[in-house]
Amino acid sequence: MSSAAVRRRERRISPVFLAVLAVMAAAGWGVWTDFAALPGVAVFLFVTSAWIVSLCLHEYAHARTALHSGDVTVGAKGYLTLNPFAYTHAVLSVVLPVLFVIMGGIGLPGGAVFIDQGRIKGRWRHSLVSAAGPLANVLFAVVCTAPFWLDALDGVPAAFRYALAFLAFLQVTAALLNLLPVPGLDGYGIVEPWLSYELKRKIAPYAPYGFFAVIVLLFVPVLNGAFFDAVDALLRSLDVGVLDRACGSALFRFWEGTPPGCPL
Repeated sequence: MSSAAVRRRERRISPVFLAVLAVMAAAGWGVWTDFAALPGVAVFLFVTSAWIVSLCLHEYAHARTALHSGDVTVGAKGYLTLNPFAYTHAVLSVVLPVLFVIMGGIGLPGGAVFIDQGRIKGRWRHSLVSAAGPLANVLFAVVCTAPFWLDALDGVPAAFRYALAFLAFLQVTAALLNLLPVPGLDGYGIVEPWLSYELKRKIAPYAPYGFFAVIVLLFVPVLNGAFFDAVDALLRSLDVGVLDRACGSALFRFWEGTPPGCPL
């Protein structure tokens, strides 16, 4: 097989990702048209599938940037196919974030794809590879909030507006959490190339626990309040109101019942 054919195969979009996209499109149509008997079920399917799509795009952004930065091995690993099952940390990258969305309604950052750091030359390139994932979440949030800050909500069904607001909330929380300079998260990957060798050597043993430390710290009331105040301020600046986000979260967890303050 020629090298060109190998590259095409390595970059062919996975049927798994296309199936997730199809679910997202069908559920989105169901939310928009109010086709479903239970709108909460359609919102649940739409937000969950869209969240998985964003997770795939997050990891793809890492891999694609690494490819253009010198790591030509990402294609053989399946990272360029957008297949969620191709990632080296599938549980951290997809399963755990989806479970946290379902249980707690927070956009938890996933584990990064495996990058051959030795093939990437230059500190700026290393930082950019780490930054690419959170930037994908930022772009996804911009798309979700566009109808709000463009004042283009006329004609948008209430349930769809709520779903977009909640999805934007998930993207913003994921981006902010992932940008924290904590070992194991992308924020640390951005600053790590600029640290001294001695400091990196001292931090390395704690890297596997950084991800879980962030989860634990979110249960500290003061830190939890400060974090969600920052999320709220960002979403307000994008004209996404608290009521829309709350109603989107309530519809998403349809098994708890939709509160009367969320008109459909």
